[in-house]
Amino acid sequence: MGKRVLIVDDAAFMRMMIKDILTKNGYEIAAEAENGKIAVDKYKEASPDLTLLDITMPEMDGIQALKAIKAIDPGANVIMCSAMGQQAMVIEAIQSGAKDFIVKPFQAERVLEAVKKVVG
Repeated sequence: MGKRVLIVDDAAFMRMMIKDILTKNGYEIAAEAENGKIAVDKYKEASPDLTLLDITMPEMDGIQALKAIKAIDPGANVIMCSAMGQQAMVIEAIQSGAKDFIVKPFQAERVLEAVKKVVG
C-alpha cells in the first residue's frame, strides 16, 4: 500500500502533473483541493501521509493552510510548492512547519526526491 498524498494547487493541470508523477511511482492520491480552505477540510477527511501544498492560491493561501493543518495535526508532513522568486514565503513556510519545498515548473525527479525524503 503506497503512501497517501493530498495534492493542493489552484491549477488543475498542476494537480494532474503531480498526480501522474506520484501514481506512476506507487503513491496513492488521498484527495485533491484547489484552495487552502478546501485543503484543510480534505486533510481532516483523508488524513494523508503527505500534503503537497501550493503557496499562491485564492481564498486561503498555502501558508495559512499549512498553519491550519499543523494546528489540526502537529505531525503533518507538508511539502510546499512555489514559483521562482517566492523566497520570503518559502522561508515562512519552513518556519511554520513545512518539511521541504519544490519549485515550479516541477521536475519529476525533484518531486520524488522531496516526497521520499519526507515519507519514504
